[in-house]
Amino acid sequence: MEQIKAVFNGKFDSLENIQISPFSRAYTFSDSVYEVVPFYNSKPIAYDHHIKRLQYSSNALSMKINSNAISNEIEKLISLCGSESGYVYYQVTRGQDLIRSHMHSNDIELETFGYVLPHFFETKFLKIMICDDLRWGRCDIKSTSLLGNVLSMNMAKEKGCDEVVMHNDNILTEAGASNLFFVKNGYICTPSLSNNILPGITRQILIDALGEIDIKVHEKDFTLEDLKAASSAWLTSSTKGIAPIEEIINLDCNLNLNDESYMIAKKIFDSKFFS
Repeated sequence: MEQIKAVFNGKFDSLENIQISPFSRAYTFSDSVYEVVPFYNSKPIAYDHHIKRLQYSSNALSMKINSNAISNEIEKLISLCGSESGYVYYQVTRGQDLIRSHMHSNDIELETFGYVLPHFFETKFLKIMICDDLRWGRCDIKSTSLLGNVLSMNMAKEKGCDEVVMHNDNILTEAGASNLFFVKNGYICTPSLSNNILPGITRQILIDALGEIDIKVHEKDFTLEDLKAASSAWLTSSTKGIAPIEEIINLDCNLNLNDESYMIAKKIFDSKFFS
C-alpha cells in the first residue's frame, strides 16, 4: 500500500511515522476543529471558503491559527498526493496538557495535523434512515466532537444503511456527515442554517449555482412530513458531491431518482464543483 502523506506541526512525513501525545486535548476532550478540503485536477475546491470556515471554528474555540501557514501545508499535501483527485483532512488542536484537565493553560501551544488521500467523486445512490439528533448544541462549529454522529451512523450501518437524516422534535437538521436537500411540490428545499446545522460549503456551492440560473432554494424549518412528501432527495458534502437518496427505510415516501429538479441540480452542481 502506498504511504499516506501527512504533516504534523509543520513537519511532513508518512502518516505511519506521525506520533501524537496521549495528552493531546484532541484525544482527551475532542478540543479541536477540522476541515476536509476536496481537490480536482490538483486544484482545491472552494478553497477560500474552507479556510474561512476553519478560521470561524477556531475563533469559536478561542484558538488563534496561522491561516497562511495552514494554506501552504494543505497545498503541499495536494502536490504530494500522487493523484489529481482527492481530499485533505486538516485538524487544529488546542495542544497538549501536562496532565489531563478540563481547564487548559493559557499559553498552551496549538497542534496542527493533516493528511491527503486520493478520492474519486463517483455518484452513489444512498439508503438512509431517520433518527433523533443526538449531537451537542453547536453543530455550526466543525469540531471533532462527533460522538452523536458516530452513534447514529453506526446504528444506520447495522441496518444496512449508508447515512442518516436527523431531526430535533420532528424538525429536520442534517445528515450524519452531509447536508440535506429535497424537492417538494417542485421546489428545492433545505433546512435553514442554525446552531444545529453545519454551514456546508458544498451546500452553499449548490445554492449559489442554482441561483445563477434563477432557481431559488427554499431555506426554512422543515419537518419529517415535508420529507415524506418529497419527490426526490439528496445529500451534499465535500467528499460526496451530490449523492441521491434512493430509499429511507423508516419513512414512507416515494423518491424518484430521475426527478427533473434533481437532474437540473446535479448537472449545474457538477459544472461548478468540477470546473
